[in-house]
Amino acid sequence: MGSISSIARSGLNAAQYSLGVTAHNIANAQTANFRRQEVVQQAQEAGGVSVSLRQAAQPAGDTMANDFVQQMVASYAFKANVLTLQTEQKMMGSLLDIAA
Repeated sequence: MGSISSIARSGLNAAQYSLGVTAHNIANAQTANFRRQEVVQQAQEAGGVSVSLRQAAQPAGDTMANDFVQQMVASYAFKANVLTLQTEQKMMGSLLDIAA
């Protein structure tokens, strides 16, 4: 199993990637024959997540609302992973205080 910080960092990277992809989709929604990009996340056996990108099968339609929701989901995931890193730092500090 990976360390807490490496798992949280992979979550941060996945959230950042998702934010970028959904921003790209929103910015290009009015482009003729634009095909949305979709982020696919896969849990890793050792902990954390990997991210890949795929093109949607159909041209962009009425999916902008979904992109806005995905922006919010990625934002919350980003914040949750930051809090995980902060909690790990506090725990390490407490352990060092106890050991000293």
